[in-house]
Amino acid sequence: MIRKFGVSAAAALAVCAFGGAALAQVPANIAAAVASPTRPAEDTARDAVRKPGQILAFAGVKSGDTVVDFIMGGGYFTRLLSGAVGPTGTVYAYQPAEFIKFQAKYGESLKAVSAALPNVKPLDGGMIGLNLPDGLDLVMTVQNYHDMHLKAFPTGLASAVDAEIFKSLKPGGVFLVIDHAAVDDSGLTAPDILHRIDAEAVKAEVEAAGFKLEAESPLLRDAADPHTASVFDPSIRGKTDQFILKFRKPK
Repeated sequence: MIRKFGVSAAAALAVCAFGGAALAQVPANIAAAVASPTRPAEDTARDAVRKPGQILAFAGVKSGDTVVDFIMGGGYFTRLLSGAVGPTGTVYAYQPAEFIKFQAKYGESLKAVSAALPNVKPLDGGMIGLNLPDGLDLVMTVQNYHDMHLKAFPTGLASAVDAEIFKSLKPGGVFLVIDHAAVDDSGLTAPDILHRIDAEAVKAEVEAAGFKLEAESPLLRDAADPHTASVFDPSIRGKTDQFILKFRKPK
């Protein structure tokens, strides 16, 4: 069965506790980052679909935070995080060595974004043997968690990465996972074929590392997605059903 919204009763209550109104009340530091005139036009054109202000508010990004954009891609969220944490904060833009080896554009994006933003520091080590800085307030990964389950990577990579993220976060730190939803109860069968993943499989893995699921957000849910097409299929690209999971490292 395909669960259209995928939010458990407890998580739904957590979202309600955060408040629908609160979701709309994006803090000033985040609102300023979203409104920054220095952002590329191709980034701002995607804001209506990606809802970055509400997402970063849900994550709880504050001025002065130390955060990691884990698998930063083209840097859409790296730029936003840079503005949101401000000059007293630090953003580590992590682009895996494996991705850079696969396509040079990933390395080019990492260099360009980190060179343009003084509070952004580049990281390009491999996901295998990952070593992140300690004392982090937030790690967020957007549309990339499923990549750790591609056949190109060894079995158990995601669990090892989750453990490293848990170690590197401060007590009370947040791990935010956003990804394309697969058919419910599909386990880990979809990542390599459809570039999607079952939210319940993600929850199980991340909680096994010691995290507690604090809340889910329905911001990017889309019940019209049949969950059976690749995210690169023109019929669904840019319109996928996505889950947002907020995990916290216990204090």
